[in-house]
Amino acid sequence: MDKIVINGGERLKGEVRISGAKNSALPIMAATLLCEGVNVIKNVPRLKDVDTFIKLLKHIGAEISMDAEGNFLVDGKRINSCEAPYEHVKTMRASVLVLGPLVARYGRARVSLPGGCAIGARPINLHIKGLEALGAEIQLEHGYVIASAEKLKGGNIYFDIPTVTGTENLMMAAVLAEGITVIENAACEPEIPELAEVLRKMGARITGDGTGRIEIEGVESLSPFEHRIMPDRIETGTFMLAAGITCGNILIKDCVPAHCHSLILKLRETGIEVTEGDNWIRVVSPEKIKATDVKTSPYPGFPTDMQAQFMALMCLADGMSVVTETVFENRMMHVSELLRMGADITVDGNSAVVKGVKYLSGAQVMATDLRASASLILAGLAAQNETIVSRVYHIDRGYERIEEKFQKLGAKIKRVK
Repeated sequence: MDKIVINGGERLKGEVRISGAKNSALPIMAATLLCEGVNVIKNVPRLKDVDTFIKLLKHIGAEISMDAEGNFLVDGKRINSCEAPYEHVKTMRASVLVLGPLVARYGRARVSLPGGCAIGARPINLHIKGLEALGAEIQLEHGYVIASAEKLKGGNIYFDIPTVTGTENLMMAAVLAEGITVIENAACEPEIPELAEVLRKMGARITGDGTGRIEIEGVESLSPFEHRIMPDRIETGTFMLAAGITCGNILIKDCVPAHCHSLILKLRETGIEVTEGDNWIRVVSPEKIKATDVKTSPYPGFPTDMQAQFMALMCLADGMSVVTETVFENRMMHVSELLRMGADITVDGNSAVVKGVKYLSGAQVMATDLRASASLILAGLAAQNETIVSRVYHIDRGYERIEEKFQKLGAKIKRVK
């Protein structure tokens, strides 16, 4: 099992380019199940989660190849299965995104209840209630969701809490349903409008994406699309925080600054200098930063996927901060590993009180989930002496060649087999 070894203390400087967004690529790949013909998807990040999703689509019968420019070509004309088995779903919750497209196009689906990071309960009951509102019959048997419908029909769907994958799944189901579907309290994350843009390219009729109310008028059939995946806002934020925690100066290219607005505001509160352009962000950090509180919430609030990395930064801030998690109930598992590095953190329920320390010390630590692994790497980049991060298969799920990108910025970091 691979480990990442870091000799910290280097100020990171230089330029880094952001990869395509994992959380956009996966639902857009699922959308290829809605039509026949070759779909062209550009700027797909090469990640473990993407590889897992490719295996799932191939199992279902999709034909997937790459052209000379590295673009993915996905053809759903020979779908021969409507089942997503446990072995392809157990490591990644996003696998449930095939449920809506399969029911919409083929009238049936059998999808294993999904897995993923152990950051708390992420039930798919909202997906199921939404499909039932569109006329699907749902059964739960032996760890599988079995959905069937002769033809989905438009309906009104209300989410008790906004859900990104739930919104995406039901958007894809509704585009082929008869009549009009309205999704209330829909998620507003940037990945939602991007999926809607792709579906419109296919011929879907969607309005309101990016707001809490999405309206979809079903169509008879859809056509193939060509699309370039937008930059990953969480990777962008991770490199912004890397500049902050190492007192660095990093120019982040091929990004969307507007998608990182809440993080930019928080970094400025700490005294870190952040400047923005159309598709770039420069982050310059002083020797010492001020502590500031942060509370996660759905977009456009502070993203839960940046909570662990921001906490690593606060470990070295001047003063005391409170980091509050409101999205997932078990997303503080990185705290025990940061404590091993000399951090001063006290957890009380869904909040962590972080008292800044003068320095962190390198240690052997273990990644518990995707974003926790990023926080430990950030801490290691700033720590004295050597840090060894194990179970880095988590980070390979969401970051493309992260150690190589940090090396180009001057970090002493390597992957050890």
